[in-house]
Amino acid sequence: MRRLHLLLVTLIGLPLAVAGWLWLTMLSPFTYDRPDHLPEIDAGPHEVFVYGTLRSGLVRWVVTGRAGESRPAVLEDFRRSALDLEEAPGERVEGEVITVSAEELARLDRYERLGIRYERVRLVLADGTEAWVYRRLPEEAPEGARL
Repeated sequence: MRRLHLLLVTLIGLPLAVAGWLWLTMLSPFTYDRPDHLPEIDAGPHEVFVYGTLRSGLVRWVVTGRAGESRPAVLEDFRRSALDLEEAPGERVEGEVITVSAEELARLDRYERLGIRYERVRLVLADGTEAWVYRRLPEEAPEGARL
């Protein structure tokens, strides 16, 4: 009986805990307040170059409410560096472009913590089209630290 209880807790509790964590960290309005200094989002559609977790249709579905279609894309003169892109002449980052509505872009902004962890900038892709790209904001030195 104890094993059955443990199995039920694992089969039900673990997925609920993961779903709660995903909602809290990616979708919850309680964990992200869009900074006031950011401009309003224009009406869509918006093209976004994704190069990390958002390449996964499942992650896009959790974040935006739909997996959506994507197309392969390349960002030249950059390289991936951990969770960011850094300028690197002659190198390239392979990714995908997704097309999203203004509401979906706002959800991506929440996921990326726009204005807190990332900024969203327009960059030209290898095929000549422009797309939004999320770039890490520089980390501020702790108060009292010397440069």
